[in-house]
Amino acid sequence: MIPISSVLESREQHFLDTKELLEQRQFALGGNWDYNRGSFDKPLDEAHKVWLRIPFEVIVGNIDNDDTDNDAIIRLGKPYVLKHLYEEGNDPEASMRVFGAMFDQFQSPSDPDAHVEPSWVNRAKDALHEVERLLVG
Repeated sequence: MIPISSVLESREQHFLDTKELLEQRQFALGGNWDYNRGSFDKPLDEAHKVWLRIPFEVIVGNIDNDDTDNDAIIRLGKPYVLKHLYEEGNDPEASMRVFGAMFDQFQSPSDPDAHVEPSWVNRAKDALHEVERLLVG
């Protein structure tokens, strides 16, 4: 994980407006969100192993991904770039589910905080500068 300095850090934004603007730039609400914090994530590579992440905390209200009438206000955190490495192929320790004949073949990263090459940091900075222009002007 490589932190990136940004004018976005500590900036307060309306959640839905920010989400909509970032989704237009291939960001998505990160899967680890809850009602009072989360992140906007953008893959930097086609394999979705290198990401630009903009974390946030909710300071007014709470968020719900499906709520179109939400007045939550968020405070953006320090952006960073991260890289996840995965073993190729199915998980050799896949477990059978109790209900149904499905297998849990999706793996956790073999290295969730892998070394990030400078070229990815530069690409993340470029994407972040675009977001800064969009949100700050």
